[in-house]
Amino acid sequence: MALSGFRAFGIRAIPQTITSSQYRHLHRCLSSATSTTTSGGSGVAMAVKKVTLSNFCSVLEDLRIRIREADFVAIDLEMTGVTSAPWRDSFEFDRSDVRYLKVKDSAEKFAVVQFGLCTFRWDACQGSFIAHPLNFYIFPRKELSVEGPTNEFLCQTTSISFLAKYQFDFNACIHEGISYLSKTQEEEALHNLCSAYENALLGFSSESEEYVEIPAVRTADVFFTERMKIRFHEWRENVLKYPEDPILKGNDCGQNVDFQMVFFKMHPAIMLNGFTSHQLKLIQLVLRKYFKDLLYLCVSGENCSSQKLVVYTDSEEDRASLMQEVKEDQLRSGKLKIHSAVGFRHVIDLLMCEEKLIVGHNCFLDIAHIYKKFIGPLPSLMEEFALSVNKILPHIIDTKHLISSNHFIQYLMKKKNKSLSSAFSLLCPQLSSASQNLASTRSFVKVDVQADELGSSSWNSGAKHEAGFDAFMTGCVFAQACSHLGIKFEQDSSIMDLARNDNLKNYINILYPSWNSGTVIDLRTGAESPVSCYKRKYPKIEFANIALIWGFSSKLKPKDMEECLCKVFGTASVITVFFLDRTAALIQFNKMERVNDFLVLKDMLEKDDGPVSVLHPLAKLLEGGNTHAADYNTYRDICSSSMSTSKILFADQAEAIGIRWKTKIRSACKETSELDVLKDPVSEHQTNKNVSEMQSQHQFSFEEMLNSL
Repeated sequence: MALSGFRAFGIRAIPQTITSSQYRHLHRCLSSATSTTTSGGSGVAMAVKKVTLSNFCSVLEDLRIRIREADFVAIDLEMTGVTSAPWRDSFEFDRSDVRYLKVKDSAEKFAVVQFGLCTFRWDACQGSFIAHPLNFYIFPRKELSVEGPTNEFLCQTTSISFLAKYQFDFNACIHEGISYLSKTQEEEALHNLCSAYENALLGFSSESEEYVEIPAVRTADVFFTERMKIRFHEWRENVLKYPEDPILKGNDCGQNVDFQMVFFKMHPAIMLNGFTSHQLKLIQLVLRKYFKDLLYLCVSGENCSSQKLVVYTDSEEDRASLMQEVKEDQLRSGKLKIHSAVGFRHVIDLLMCEEKLIVGHNCFLDIAHIYKKFIGPLPSLMEEFALSVNKILPHIIDTKHLISSNHFIQYLMKKKNKSLSSAFSLLCPQLSSASQNLASTRSFVKVDVQADELGSSSWNSGAKHEAGFDAFMTGCVFAQACSHLGIKFEQDSSIMDLARNDNLKNYINILYPSWNSGTVIDLRTGAESPVSCYKRKYPKIEFANIALIWGFSSKLKPKDMEECLCKVFGTASVITVFFLDRTAALIQFNKMERVNDFLVLKDMLEKDDGPVSVLHPLAKLLEGGNTHAADYNTYRDICSSSMSTSKILFADQAEAIGIRWKTKIRSACKETSELDVLKDPVSEHQTNKNVSEMQSQHQFSFEEMLNSL
């Protein structure tokens, strides 16, 4: 419910800054007036400013000051989806490079539709943080009239349903959402504009081109060109005869709809209306052949429309001067359009310029979206991405990592889950609960919400899973966590610099790459390290010991696959069989050489049409003749495939990117660290070259095959 409806409940005026007691009273009013479903104790409603195209410019000017004065800024994003296919979900079996490729795929294919931002400024007089939450609706609309396809993005049904469940305003997003250009897109647009400026943007690319004969293909074209020749001649004579006021004197060209007499930059001119593109080309050819003092121009008119003019110039110097002036106008106008099209990225530029501490919750994917949407294409490697992010946003903190790695905060949270709403309700009960009687001996950091112009329709009753409110919750959790870490805001208010605070130095720029990675990445170095408190679901994963298999029968279950392999390689040979989906699986063997043993044996059985291949335990795995197998690096390669849409099934994706071989055997069977695998990937050409050598080293006798049965 919009806050403009408060007057119906007897609230005549609401102060600019809402104190904690007023905040709880506001919550009770909102709770009784809305039917928003809440859970986990974090369903408090509050004032969040809605920002769309209509009020973006005014909000941006105010935001410049707020960010400059802020001690930290909390962010949160709402997207149209997370994973483009089930096998692109995050798994424990994802190596760091694979994990990043999945995040990269998500950021490239889905759109950000809501950007929540909340500035927090410590007010020493009130002894509290002043929060100003904003909820930006953004939409990747194509603002510049340049060649190329329109923007496309995927929508995941579960994500769209989730947004709808929490009353997301799709109409506001699509019709009033703020568009944007990334830095790369802006640079390309400016480059194209400058190129056009160099090419004069004046009809033909060069005025020095030799005369081209007018093609008399159709009789209508011949009559049209002759008629244009006569009309331009009459108008030119009129201009020469009445130089003081050629529009009012002489012939009636000024009265014609298609030939409208005007002045352009103090020059007599004709505005051409209602002509087709073909006719305009014929007019240009007529002018170039018969009228050296008449200049054809195409300029921007009102409402970004294009105007075609024929302008009289009285000398070569006058002609050159006019052309230069028009080109400079076009360049200036184009730059203004590009600046306007930058749109929401101006907000990101503010954050980058001020280098404030950015606070997010489990925000690695959010940061990837920010980079892709507002900076440029994502780097191909996670290390490069981390270092690039650190250059533009040098101070980022992840509240999920903060509350997970601090034992005292974990004790306060009673080891509950690390979701944002859970952390907010447990660490900030004075804000998340409507009750005024909080039976607790703990002291809480005060947070007051600043809400100017509450009577306007720009203010909404924020709620959980709205980006602006989630950003507010994130900032509140961070402020409370800082207090538990020993940061005394009352004492340190004069030298508030949280980005360089000693109590936070072990948490800044440390992010979770994914919720189940069991690792954190340091954005300053790009290095990834394990998290000691993470409890793995599967045994220790050795990526060099993993084989990838796909295209097998959908009837095959993990237990069936494990039985087939153990019959051949021994009861303890298979550590884990993990299904990516019903068409693909990762098999972890107890030894690295087992991977090649399996690949070579599979290749031999598929080439053998005898009874042994039919009776072999692996026959069940190879049933149907569509089973493919390779090592872990092929899994990485398929995850890195850059297609506009991902196939739902892994096997279909492999086929779509052109994999036709059945088995890809590693070129060497030696212990290789994960780093070595990343730095020295084995090419398919090298693999095929060494297959015969590998097979000779792994020959199975007929007796050995029978024994395996």
